[in-house]
Amino acid sequence: MTEEQAKAKIEELSNLLNQYNYEYHVLDKPSVPDVEYDQKLHELIKLEQEFPQFRTEHSPTQRVGGEPLDAFKKVEHRSPMLSLGNAFNDQDLRDFDRRVRDGVGGKVQYVCELKIDGLAVSLLYENGRFVRGATRGDGTIGEDITNNLKTIRSIPLRLKEDATLEVRGEAFMPKASFMKLNEAREKEGVEVFANPRNAAAGSLRQLDPKIASRRNLDIFVYGAAAVEGRNVASHSESLHYLDELGFKTNPEWKRCETIEEVIEYVNGWVERRPDLNYEIDGIVVKVDSLDQQDELGTTVKSPRWAVAYKFPAEEVVTRLEDIELTVGRTGVVTPTALLEPVQVARTTVKRASLHNEDLIREKDIKIGDYVIVKKAGDIIPEVVNVIQEKRTGEEKNFHMPTHCPECESELVRIEDEVALRCINPKCPAQIREGLIHFVSRNAMNIDGLGEKVITQLFNENLIQDVADLYELKREELLKLERMGEKSVDNLLKAIEASKDNSLEKLLFGLGIRNVGAKAARTLAEHFETMENLQKARREDITSIHEFGDIMADSVVVYFEKPEVEQLLEHLRKVGVNMEYKGLKRSETENIDSPFSGKTIVLTGKLLQLSRNEAKAEIEKLGGKVAGSVSKNTDLVIAGEDAGSKLTKAEKLGVEVWNEDTFIGQLND
Repeated sequence: MTEEQAKAKIEELSNLLNQYNYEYHVLDKPSVPDVEYDQKLHELIKLEQEFPQFRTEHSPTQRVGGEPLDAFKKVEHRSPMLSLGNAFNDQDLRDFDRRVRDGVGGKVQYVCELKIDGLAVSLLYENGRFVRGATRGDGTIGEDITNNLKTIRSIPLRLKEDATLEVRGEAFMPKASFMKLNEAREKEGVEVFANPRNAAAGSLRQLDPKIASRRNLDIFVYGAAAVEGRNVASHSESLHYLDELGFKTNPEWKRCETIEEVIEYVNGWVERRPDLNYEIDGIVVKVDSLDQQDELGTTVKSPRWAVAYKFPAEEVVTRLEDIELTVGRTGVVTPTALLEPVQVARTTVKRASLHNEDLIREKDIKIGDYVIVKKAGDIIPEVVNVIQEKRTGEEKNFHMPTHCPECESELVRIEDEVALRCINPKCPAQIREGLIHFVSRNAMNIDGLGEKVITQLFNENLIQDVADLYELKREELLKLERMGEKSVDNLLKAIEASKDNSLEKLLFGLGIRNVGAKAARTLAEHFETMENLQKARREDITSIHEFGDIMADSVVVYFEKPEVEQLLEHLRKVGVNMEYKGLKRSETENIDSPFSGKTIVLTGKLLQLSRNEAKAEIEKLGGKVAGSVSKNTDLVIAGEDAGSKLTKAEKLGVEVWNEDTFIGQLND
């Protein structure tokens, strides 16, 4: 290939991949399967390695994270990033409206937007190219975090027009990503993040961009601070313009004619916010007309034409009755607060994670204390602090044990970890937790083998590893308590049926560190057989899109263990399938089905299938299941007690099926 041909091909692939990226991460409507994206990305990587002089800053290859920095540079924003004044109730909003109308002397329209609980950032584009991204800092001077922001795939590296402008947005971590990240950190003995906002901020302030690239961050752009060559008359018009340029804006914004309409919007989101897949902590209300904004002006700290309505924090008081210790399948010993049951954010809370001994010491938590509890980000029950005034003197100090509560092995604190860990590979708690994980719904999905039955089988010494499940005998099971003939027969049938599961189920069930359900499927689809995966080298795995060094190392180290080789050989002998049975993503493109190429949302309670089973059937027939309803949703399947997602679908005119229609289409 000549240099001229290489340059043209690199530009063609860059433009194509950036378009695919926009469709997937901004529109939530991918036009090609992942495998095709990966193939083109690898082709581009090879070409850029061979012809590095043609690599551009907007190349999709720049999203994986560059070399670590020594420190962040300070940069000045072209226009200040002001903070907003707060409103805490309806009267505060009416007072804001009165001040605005007095200031402009006439009628005012407002734009209401969800206040994303993340990290405010500024993005600078010159001639359509992303050249710099910065934190808010003090509003005038921020920190240059360009390389970290490039890892957020919903941030365009090149706009659809050669525009020069500075835009403002909120980078955030989706709820599911936050849960997954904290679970992984807890297992690794690393301090967990208190909420999604801290997690997003911590990710974007990493000196190593590769860390940010693994955190699955997202962004909503909410305004343009400085636009050259384009006149817009209102904030709502600027939001439409940002859409046209290829930015991801939040679709839930609304233009309101009166402050009463604003209050109705605010009160509606107080109830609906748990349905979102990201955190919000309020509503931002802005005067729509830019001329009126200029007329109202700003104070030293904040604009007079905008206000942030802050949702009230839901905190309750309850008694911490005891602290329980659990040993996870990776050996981490976690203290959990056992609480007097209390209602928090519409759910009953009986337990709250205390994470580690350092947190207990820092908050001076004692058994018997009255404590304030909230749900961090409305997700995880958290002990906020102790009410010292309620102490009677009968409270007891808590001390973490020096030895494992399950196997009595000495606990260790590995360097740079805050958690205590049992490193005994034969620790019964770790083995039992591994067995429970293996039979779980997202893994081998063996119906009838819940936590209690696994514990019973383990305590009776009938199973010691996952392969033993396939050697269980009917006569052995019938001797156990609460095991009748029918339940034993059903259990054995479920175990036998699980042998035919596709490879990704087995891979996830084995509990390889850092390999979740999605990664397990990607590995299974890529390598096709367990034998191929066992032979895979580190570079074979890192060549897969979104597989980094840590995940690759985890897989290679796992399969190097002699005991793992013995376990897999045992599973082969008892007839467990070791091959990928699913359709490859490239094969779902041309499937002729009512789901093919559509974005589908499941809501409410399904009676004939579990949510995961329904999702699997849709994906098998070429559809994609999304978590929330938007203008890009093609179909909503509504079960019993469907809530706000159904309401929104009806409002947007999205097609809705009940469960019977859905099952009928599957059967057809």
